[in-house]
Amino acid sequence: MKSLGRIGIIGGSGWLGSAIAQSLVTSGKVAPADLICSYRSAMPGPVSWRLTKDNAELASVSDVIILSVRPQDWAAVDIAAPDKLVVSVMAGIALRTIGERTQSRRLARTLPNAAAEVGFSYTPIFVDSPQTGDEDIVRAIFETCGAVDAVADEDQIDYFTGLSGSGPAFPALLAEAMLKAAQSAGIPADIARRGAMQTLIGAGRLLETERRPPSEVVKTFVDYGGTTAAAILTMREKGFDEAVLAGLEAAYGKAKALSGP
Repeated sequence: MKSLGRIGIIGGSGWLGSAIAQSLVTSGKVAPADLICSYRSAMPGPVSWRLTKDNAELASVSDVIILSVRPQDWAAVDIAAPDKLVVSVMAGIALRTIGERTQSRRLARTLPNAAAEVGFSYTPIFVDSPQTGDEDIVRAIFETCGAVDAVADEDQIDYFTGLSGSGPAFPALLAEAMLKAAQSAGIPADIARRGAMQTLIGAGRLLETERRPPSEVVKTFVDYGGTTAAAILTMREKGFDEAVLAGLEAAYGKAKALSGP
């Protein structure tokens, strides 16, 4: 595909913006000379790309502008970017709002997650642009951070706020619960932590390698009727599935609320 062009990341000194910047440069998809990031307060540490405090300057020299600010800070971002490809990683902010503010018709919403920092993000993308090739550019940007899927409806981006955007927090939540349970059973904290963490890491790799639907994996353990089946059935009796569903719906509702009426 053609060059990704010059990329500017507004909020590029934050954890997500800097992770995207580092992934772009490390992958070789973007040269440091073609990348500029803006920061709001203290000067970030040394980086190989250009830095600025002026978002207008960033917009003027960029072909693609990535909006990587917190949704609550979006109101303070004031840039004009007609004819530029504007890509948001903000949860809940609708494309119509971004288009009105930036004056661009080439728009995309994406939702990378915290695993972008280690190259294992999952990023759904939704592109609304009259220009051929913009979806390819957006896909190529976020493939440097992990796996990418295009979705057919902007509303699905809001749903993914919970499913994958918040996703890395869910194994952490499970690990925390496992740690507490193990320590209450007398397992030393350091051993409990290694046991819980390696179990989650190994499970993820196993699911990835086997490529079986999770439902089949669960059924295999339940049908075996051993200790794992006892744990699974008890967790479900205590409302495990319902708690996950309620959590995802809460995240989706929060994302919709951020976009306003």
